[in-house]
Amino acid sequence: MTKFKSINESQTVLTELMIPSYANFGGKVHGGILLSLMDKVAYVTAAKHCGGYCVTVAVEGVEFMHPVEVGQLISLKASVNYVGRSSMIVGIRVEALYPKTGLVSHTNSSYFTMVAKDENHETIQVPGLILSSEEEIRRFYEGLHLKNLSKQKREMLKSDFSTLSVEDIKKQIIKENCNFI
Repeated sequence: MTKFKSINESQTVLTELMIPSYANFGGKVHGGILLSLMDKVAYVTAAKHCGGYCVTVAVEGVEFMHPVEVGQLISLKASVNYVGRSSMIVGIRVEALYPKTGLVSHTNSSYFTMVAKDENHETIQVPGLILSSEEEIRRFYEGLHLKNLSKQKREMLKSDFSTLSVEDIKKQIIKENCNFI
């Protein structure tokens, strides 16, 4: 019998102050710092859902819409949006708060695919999701499509384009930002 959990059982919010040592040469917070925090909150959320250890398999849709400033409070809001047999897609929304003004901006969203593992590093089955709202149903459906798109992308990256002639490739990239010598 498969066990099911509600989404709110594993929802996680991580808030952290952005300090000067996180800044890049432009004075903004390094994207890598934010990615590390997203990976951390994805792990916590997935581990709460599966009740154990899990690993990051893929990261999708990371786009930095607004820079993050030193002194802002970053809140990462995460929930399990989709589950397969052993995989979970964790949706993350990152918001930056200016403490002095109370102004909040959505800096980015992302999707982390996490896989549950046992002590022998073998994949294990995760609990199913109880979907209790239209939004949760929509996010689950979105996650299913994201899983399929991610699989297609991985297959494309493994493709062997060496079977195409260079002349055929040139015809396809002629309007791109490149020049042939």
